Amino acid sequence: MKLLVFGATGGTGREIVKQALEAGHEVSAFVRNPAKLDLTHEMLKLIQGDIRDVSSVTGAVPGHDAVLSALGSPGLGKSNELSEGTKRIVSAMSEFGVKRLIFESSIGIGDSRRHAGLFARWVFFPLVVKNIFADKEIQERYIMESTLDWTIVRPGRLTNGPRTGVYRHGSQINENAVGGAISRADVATFMLQQLSDNTYLRRTPGVSY
Repeated sequence: MKLLVFGATGGTGREIVKQALEAGHEVSAFVRNPAKLDLTHEMLKLIQGDIRDVSSVTGAVPGHDAVLSALGSPGLGKSNELSEGTKRIVSAMSEFGVKRLIFESSIGIGDSRRHAGLFARWVFFPLVVKNIFADKEIQERYIMESTLDWTIVRPGRLTNGPRTGVYRHGSQINENAVGGAISRADVATFMLQQLSDNTYLRRTPGVSY
């Protein structure tokens, strides 16, 4: 498949690019600074752009079979950068008929909040990542309100551990969501698996160990 990856220089995004190439996909990595992605491959194309710029997002989308996003937050302060960037991605995909979107969000967003631990629900979420989560809520809403074939993946606490291939996953719709930690490498594996599996089509699976 021809894949477009947003957030390709982040921890999860880098793993998505690496594993997608290993699986034989053609990958376009949308990056603000190409120097930050120290990967080279004959099937890898770097697209320099910024999610804050409508024209660069719109120009990147055509010609791809699916889009994967692992966009990271710019910081702990108030910002709508991620939600506005996501809105542009969704709009461009809708315009050019690219239907499949695999999107990394977080446990604690939407109805998954109840699956997080007490400390996370009552301290970490409202005091530390309040602004980030507020923007992520808007991100998810833009996606859910679209006509795209989306899957929103909500991982637990992200680590830099190895790819194990052994983890739990479930959907908030059927209340099988899980909390806990998971490596970015395993999140990337799970996200890529969704390209050929419609179990979580238009659903919000949680994933963790």
